[in-house]
Amino acid sequence: MRMQLPLIRTSNEHPGGRSALTCRFRCGDACFHEVPNTSANPYVGDVIAGALSRRSIMRAAAVVTVAGAAGAGLASPVAAAESGANSAIAGKPGRGKAARGLRFAAVAPNTADVVTVPAGYRQNVVIRWGEPILRGAPAFDPEKQTAAAQAGQFGYNNDFLSLLPLPGERNRQILVANHEYTDEVLMFRGYDAANPTREQVEIAWAAHGLSAVVVEGDRRSGKLTAVSRHPLNRRVTATTEFRLTGPAAGSDLLKTSADPTGTKVLGTLNNCAGGTTPWGTTLHGEENFNQYFAHASRATDKRYGIGTAASERKWERFDKRFDVAQEPNEVHRFGYVVELDPYDPSSTPRKHTALGRFKHEGATVRLTDDGRPVVYSGDDERFDYFYKFVGSKRMKKGFSRAVREHNLSLLDEGTLYVAKLTGDSPAIEIDGTGKLPGDGEFDGSGEWIPLATATAKGAVSHVEGMTADEVFVFTRLAGDKVGATKMDRPEDIEPNPHTGKVYVALTNNSNRGVGTNAPADEANPRNANKHGHVLELTERWNRAESTRFAWTLFLVAGDPDDPATYFAGFPKDDVSPISCPDNVAFDPHGNLWISTDGAQLGFHDGLFGVATKGERRGELKQFLTMPIGAETCGPVIQDRRVLVAVQHPGEINGASVEKPASTWPDGPGKIVRPSVVAVWRADGDDIGV
Repeated sequence: MRMQLPLIRTSNEHPGGRSALTCRFRCGDACFHEVPNTSANPYVGDVIAGALSRRSIMRAAAVVTVAGAAGAGLASPVAAAESGANSAIAGKPGRGKAARGLRFAAVAPNTADVVTVPAGYRQNVVIRWGEPILRGAPAFDPEKQTAAAQAGQFGYNNDFLSLLPLPGERNRQILVANHEYTDEVLMFRGYDAANPTREQVEIAWAAHGLSAVVVEGDRRSGKLTAVSRHPLNRRVTATTEFRLTGPAAGSDLLKTSADPTGTKVLGTLNNCAGGTTPWGTTLHGEENFNQYFAHASRATDKRYGIGTAASERKWERFDKRFDVAQEPNEVHRFGYVVELDPYDPSSTPRKHTALGRFKHEGATVRLTDDGRPVVYSGDDERFDYFYKFVGSKRMKKGFSRAVREHNLSLLDEGTLYVAKLTGDSPAIEIDGTGKLPGDGEFDGSGEWIPLATATAKGAVSHVEGMTADEVFVFTRLAGDKVGATKMDRPEDIEPNPHTGKVYVALTNNSNRGVGTNAPADEANPRNANKHGHVLELTERWNRAESTRFAWTLFLVAGDPDDPATYFAGFPKDDVSPISCPDNVAFDPHGNLWISTDGAQLGFHDGLFGVATKGERRGELKQFLTMPIGAETCGPVIQDRRVLVAVQHPGEINGASVEKPASTWPDGPGKIVRPSVVAVWRADGDDIGV
């Protein structure tokens, strides 16, 4: 039996569940802007409205809640965590034996300013913002920051994480991390948002981008630590040179005064989720790039949420490329999937135009039976779409330079698709409350609609009235034209390596069915959807390249007491409450792990594991919670270690360097620092077994 969920409310609530400070710096207050998608395309909520089973609703009569946790007041959150002092905040496991990989005592929802882990587990901070990773980089000093120092130090606001093997170096791996955005209010003492200095702006440029850093595991303790100044360590920033590749490279739409070839661009911005390729590279999605640009006026800019006034950070004062009025095409060079080769620190990272331009939330890869890459990616915006790219070239095996160069070109040729979902229930039965339609379930069919195909000889548009270049640069407009289904902020998308089924995290959409906005549909069945849901897609014949799929509702998030919530039919008195699913990953057993962003149930964000198959399908358990103001990001689930990125800790409205809202990770008197955390079992055994 679950304990009663605490009624915790703060004055910091904001549309989408984030703090006002987070909305301001991460996405440019996207929730307050006019919805960019004004097309008449169907809304996924209306489509989902029929998939919950009657039996599961009857099962849901039990009360499922969890008590608030202790843990505040620890002098040093990290010291307490490493000693195990904050790991006792736990509920009891569900009835019967949990799914393999999920056999831990679920952590109770709480508002403690620590990373809370299950009883019997330990943790350590792997690396913090500002720690030196390159040769010559100084130790971090928050009072003496410089752009040169930051360019050699771990960047800010770590999001997506990838761990790659490092042959020949025992117990070592390469950690690659995204640095999504900067929060200057929490970085600089006395920051004046109306008048940032050049040095502050250049520090922010250096704090964006990517980090590659070798990490070493301690087999005795389970700790994971960064190896400073390793030759493979690398920083990629907002001023690093990138190569534009694929069908739109060299297009007139991508040419600027600084780059008349349209093939080279400086930097990558707002990298959110990503993916690891079978050929040993990492992919990184450029998400809310729109917020960095100022003075836009075109309809295409409006569709991407690019503002007409000055930007929040005022970068356009220091580099004209961020002023759309002066450099109209620079903004067209952001919003792509970036590929990095972590094994070659001298390589030029790439931006793949064939995967389309939108607010990419991740890019996850599976291979067809004949070895061609298929990439899934969501467009993280209210009422926008999710996409699939099917490559035409086969991956080669091996590690020679020629093989590596071939594999780095795999995402430049193929077909880009957008998803259209159809429910199997009458529209009149979808009323926006989450009530089941007459057939007792939310499900339906779908199709992948082709947008454009790129080949070695050129590219062909499949969208009437748009050239191929326009499709790849203005991909949102192409989705509008072909009638793609409007979704509730499609974020991370992950294929299950055990079953091939594809899981789509839909974080929330408080505008669904509000005013003139699109109403609920069977795939997005709740109006004012503040908790989000997860879709499960099955490609036809389970072939990654199929153009047809079936879909069903796997999870409808929220308090299990709410009749509108659903956990794949699992009894709701044996699950943890969850809100706002964001990043997703799989463990070695095929369980789906979900990190949350902006939980709307009164407690902090966390990481959850849920069984996807067998009699425990739908069993969802909370594994850890975040400190004050932090979002859970980048989960990596290995046999004996879990990694999470603690992004924007202390990012609460009104917080600043002078008035911190959090003391994580180093305790009172220290600046709050986004960091990567490793968690392991104290006895050294596998996670959750």
